[in-house]
Amino acid sequence: MGTRFGHRKMLIGGELVESESGRWLESVNPANEELIGHVPQCSKADVDRAVAAAKQAAPEWDAIGVKARADLLRELGRRLQERAAEILEVEVADCGSTIGKLRGDVGHAVGALDQFAGLGYEIKGETIPASTNNLHITIRQPYGVVGRIAPFNHPLYFAVGGAAPALMAGNTVVVKPPEQSPLSASILSEICRDLFPRGVVNIVSGFGAETGDAIVRHPDVRRIGFIGSVPSGLAIQRAAAETCVKHVSLELGGKNPMIVFPDVDIDQAVNAAVMGMNFAWQGQSCGSTSRLLLHESLHDEFVGKLKARIDAIRLGDPADEKSQMGPINSKAQYERVLRYIGYGKEDGARLLSGGYRPEDAEFKRGYWVRPTVFADVTPDMRIAREEIFGPVLSVLKWKTLEEALHIANSVEYGLTASIWTNDIKTALRTAKAVQSGYIWINGFSSHYRGTPFGGLKNSGTGREEGIDELLSYTEVKAIHIGI
Repeated sequence: MGTRFGHRKMLIGGELVESESGRWLESVNPANEELIGHVPQCSKADVDRAVAAAKQAAPEWDAIGVKARADLLRELGRRLQERAAEILEVEVADCGSTIGKLRGDVGHAVGALDQFAGLGYEIKGETIPASTNNLHITIRQPYGVVGRIAPFNHPLYFAVGGAAPALMAGNTVVVKPPEQSPLSASILSEICRDLFPRGVVNIVSGFGAETGDAIVRHPDVRRIGFIGSVPSGLAIQRAAAETCVKHVSLELGGKNPMIVFPDVDIDQAVNAAVMGMNFAWQGQSCGSTSRLLLHESLHDEFVGKLKARIDAIRLGDPADEKSQMGPINSKAQYERVLRYIGYGKEDGARLLSGGYRPEDAEFKRGYWVRPTVFADVTPDMRIAREEIFGPVLSVLKWKTLEEALHIANSVEYGLTASIWTNDIKTALRTAKAVQSGYIWINGFSSHYRGTPFGGLKNSGTGREEGIDELLSYTEVKAIHIGI
């Protein structure tokens, strides 16, 4: 019996193919646990073929020049837009996020393609007055083959957005889509097959421990970009180091604070706390402000209004425009979320809202849990220290700025932070002191194209979404010319 989206193929060397192993990876709709499609479960041999094709294509791809590469990236954007409705249908079923939010992902991917296409001529070197009888110059050259490993919360957007700067810099790419939500990558494979020279873009699906590991360890993959969890990032660093010296950039998890000062408009800040948790993605966003740090003077009023907002969130079919939150992406992630809800109760936090599976008939199957808020959380609790990557918000109370900063900086992560105050001096002082790489003052969640996104501490290394990312896909070579 066939599945909704059938057996899809991957892209290697300009051809849509199955795995040499003959194995298939199942994709399940998290809303109802229905098997909806299959993609190849790639082996090391498949990865070797993909890397070999990318390596062979790399010199010609670099040689076609900036304008030709930019034209192809922009054309990729146009073709993605032509199939945007199809991509949206697949991704809503495959990853469970709400259609209202996922609808923007193709546009975000197109935006990344346009941005890096436009930055192509900024890949330039310098002249350095190091001596009077030589001309000293630097040039930037691509690495060759780049590996990009994408996460499950924005499958197509992160696959395209991660590949765009690498391609624009003159590299060829081997992309691994997430094993939990791999189906949209098959549409990307079809588009890239018809657009790019053979071997320039290769897409290999499979498990991280096999397919991803083979990419990371391959000696011809000298540059790796990864978005995902801290444990996976650490494993990638170890595996990469065992083969040869590689440039690895990591955009990892977060346990991000939203610090609320007593001078704010409470209603605006409550809205920001709800929106900053990204419940439309079930809290499955590395930038979610999952620690809410409230000044004691407004704590009780804030928590009362917060509970009302959270209780009103409408769970439902992610394909329904009225749904405000869908299911957790996978069974493993669902079990993780429930485990941490249990930890919160065990450690003495007060369950303020949610924390259970809805009893309605439509939620009998699938990975559903109500959006969850814990109050009376202390910094030592597991729900305050560890990334859950789910719809669980922890509320903590503070009295002095020093206490707030201590709480904010007491975790291993340092990705984002949100600061709410009408005092500009307080805002800037706090922003400088908070150990996070991407900070909003009186804002939340938004990414602003061209600004460098990335984390401090265990939240990663390197920066994405700006000129820094583009240049990171090149190596600098110094040339000295005697005159």
